[in-house]
Parts: sequence; C-alpha cells; structure tokens
Amino acid sequence: MKEKTPRDSEIMMREMVMPGDTNAHGTVFGGKVLSWIDIAGAMCASLHSNTQVVTVHMDDIEFKSPINIGSHVIIKASLNYVGKTSMIVGVKVESTNPLTGIIRTTTKAYLTFVALDEFGKPTKVPRLIPETETEKRRYKNAQERLKSRRELSKKIQED
Repeated sequence: MKEKTPRDSEIMMREMVMPGDTNAHGTVFGGKVLSWIDIAGAMCASLHSNTQVVTVHMDDIEFKSPINIGSHVIIKASLNYVGKTSMIVGVKVESTNPLTGIIRTTTKAYLTFVALDEFGKPTKVPRLIPETETEKRRYKNAQERLKSRRELSKKIQED
C-alpha cells in the first residue's frame, strides 16, 4: 500500500448560495453547510483510501459567521491524520462576496471517515506522510483531538 501526503487528496469545492439554500434571514442553513462539509470530506478521504468511505464522526464544528445569499462558497478539505482504517479530515469553508471580493472564513470542522472494502467492512488505508510544517502541526493536533475524544468517551461510559 503506497504512502500518501495530504496534498495527494486535497479537495476544493465551490458552491453559489441560491434562495433555496437559505433561511428567513437570507443566510445559508447550517445543515446545508454541513452537507457541503461532509461531501468535501468524503471526497478527500475516498481519494486517500481509494475506497468508499462513511462518516463516523463530526467534531469541533464552528460556525464563525453567516453566509449570505448570492455568496460564492469555497469548501477546502485536507487529510490531517490516518489510523488503521480511519481518517481525520479538516474542512474549512470560506465565503466570498462576488461584488466586493471580500473573503471570510465562515465554518471549520473535523470529520472522521472509515474506509470500506467491497463487502462494506472496514479496510486498511495508506499511511499519511505530512511534509510541510502546517501538515505536521495538523497531524499532531489531530492525534491530540483523537486522544481527548477517546478519554471523554471512556469517562462518559463510566458514569
């Protein structure tokens, strides 16, 4: 199984906010943004694993600012960490006002995906080789996030 870098599976999607995507305030539904995040994350994980993937966890979702109708949206996904069969993907959403060119980060999230074989069972994924300082920082942060999540899960089950 060939090792891969985060750059090998980066995804950048673009959307335009239409009236059907928005609420009564003229801003995008949070569920719509989560859908875009999940799609971009799944595409990234699938590119890394060369398999079908399923979302098993969404973590640390932060809605920083609203996205207005007519905005152009950029969804960026990159692999942060890989386990035996699972992958943690970081997703960042940016909104661009096409009239002013102003770009804002609107949403960030971390998702965990599991790679599936042809029978729908978890399967091994290629090792991730972070190269840049940013990729190494993200890898380490993902390890810490995973450790914290496991500790919290264990604590909750004990109660």
